[in-house]
Amino acid sequence: MTEAKTPLVSAVLLAAGKSERMGQPKLLMPFDGTTIVERTLDNLIASQVGEIVVVLGSRAQEVSQALGERPVVVVLNPNYARGMSTSLATGLGMVGGQARYVLVALSDQPLITPQTYNKLIEAALGSSKGIIVPTYRRKRGNPIIISAGYRQELMSLAGDVGGRELLRKYPRDVLEVAVDCEGVLININTIDEYNNRLKSLSQGRR
Repeated sequence: MTEAKTPLVSAVLLAAGKSERMGQPKLLMPFDGTTIVERTLDNLIASQVGEIVVVLGSRAQEVSQALGERPVVVVLNPNYARGMSTSLATGLGMVGGQARYVLVALSDQPLITPQTYNKLIEAALGSSKGIIVPTYRRKRGNPIIISAGYRQELMSLAGDVGGRELLRKYPRDVLEVAVDCEGVLININTIDEYNNRLKSLSQGRR
């Protein structure tokens, strides 16, 4: 069942990277009956988040085709090779003005559940803090939810950096939310990580 949506929280899904460590376009690799990027996005769509902006770059046409007719806004970042900051700025530029918070999601995290996204969204809406970060066994992960008050600062970043810069700069404005989802720590960056996750999924069905 799809959750009720909140227009107060928009999501930016970063899907523009070159997958250099994988050696092939990882977002399009098969994953549990779909692809990595589709599973990540479908989990996000099934959450309470309002609008979703997907930022494409490398292999943009192929990734866009994989996304099909899903209810998202797709935008191309022509400067994706200059680093994550350019994709983040591109996505933030498309977020509607009604959003009080922006959830910054990474497209290579297909194991984050809709329930985990919802827990972070609810924590953000119920807190006075401007930066919400999940923790699993006391380790910080992704996605990060960031107050719209930081939007212009995020859009001025340069290089291969993202929202985590705010964690270092504004530690007193950070709310850690413990979640029961290891997926917040898992990015599928190498073929070994990919194979391990497929193996875990297979074992989980037995």
